[in-house]
Amino acid sequence: MRVSPQMSQIILAALNTSDQAEQTALQQLTTGRRVNQASDDPAAAAQEVSISSQLNACDQYTRSISSITSELQTADSSLNSAVTALQQAISLGTEGANGTLSQQNRNAIAQQVNDVSQLVLGVANLSYNGVYVFAGTADSQPPYVVDSSGNVQYQGNDGVNYVEIASGQSVPVNQPGSQLFSASGANVFTALSDLANALQDPNSTSQDIGNAVTELRGAYDQLTSARTFYGSTVDQLQSTQDFLNDENVQLSQQQNSTIGVDMNVAVTNLTQAEQARAATVEAAASMNNITLMDYLSNIGQ
Repeated sequence: MRVSPQMSQIILAALNTSDQAEQTALQQLTTGRRVNQASDDPAAAAQEVSISSQLNACDQYTRSISSITSELQTADSSLNSAVTALQQAISLGTEGANGTLSQQNRNAIAQQVNDVSQLVLGVANLSYNGVYVFAGTADSQPPYVVDSSGNVQYQGNDGVNYVEIASGQSVPVNQPGSQLFSASGANVFTALSDLANALQDPNSTSQDIGNAVTELRGAYDQLTSARTFYGSTVDQLQSTQDFLNDENVQLSQQQNSTIGVDMNVAVTNLTQAEQARAATVEAAASMNNITLMDYLSNIGQ
């Protein structure tokens, strides 16, 4: 029996339509997205590109903040060790200024002061992920070295590294050692050396040792003052992190409303597409008591 080509085309078109609707619904359910290619909704797709770019930027800034925060906290923790050691050295110097101590006792105290100097030197040459934290921008080598005379010299620079943590917002991420350990007039290593020498010199008076302690206090005050940079910067990073987290949530919500799919709607569309396909097949089969395959095999005859 011949089948009208027009009827066959109608059936095939109906099947194709239901097929496409079914595939679209399945893809939406799988991806959770209403827009899976630009042709689904060109305007929404273009908007989603912009949102994705902003989300990627937020993610990059967040990773940078996490890395910077970890480095700053490590530096601050190490500086805390140096501060504690200097407090000990000041106490030792105060003890050594006692005029009743023997030279042997003063020499023993001087050795403890030298031990403090070695500890602080280790902190000053702190390395984090292969970078010397207190070397300024010359951070590929230890910032402090001991010269042939036994003096500690700074070979870093006064440079500061900056990192962008949000659009148009950058923060300094390091303090050079020249501001922490060897500031002009407040050099920690010079003060420790002067104190140890005063303790070891048999001709030094209690006043001489007291003057060395005062010098050390000045270096200590400079270090503790400059150290506040780390705490305040970490606070700033945390504040920016909170802002980025809020922005990320808002952008994600905007992205979902732009290209996200309502799962209930997608399930309904899938069910309707399956029903439409079944109805088309059933209608084709019932026409003149022939099957759909009969229709298809007669196309073109």
